[in-house]
Amino acid sequence: MSQSFITITVKLFAVYEEVYGVSELVKQVSLETTVNDVLDILIQEHPKLEEWRNVTRFGVNFQFVESNTILKEGDELVFIPPVSGG
Repeated sequence: MSQSFITITVKLFAVYEEVYGVSELVKQVSLETTVNDVLDILIQEHPKLEEWRNVTRFGVNFQFVESNTILKEGDELVFIPPVSGG
């Protein structure tokens, strides 16, 4: 029987970390899930994050990726919003 779910780690920074109150989430998602699908899940859980959707960059396993990148078992996904400060 083939596995229909994968487990990924989501690293949270800045506003994402503030909203969730943790720096990391472990999520079980279905096969063929994209980076954007995970972003949709986070926004469903915390609608306040919608305002950051179009300015957030993404990394998978220390590489910048596009939002349509399909995730694989064990991937580490990072959401990188713009950081303010000086």
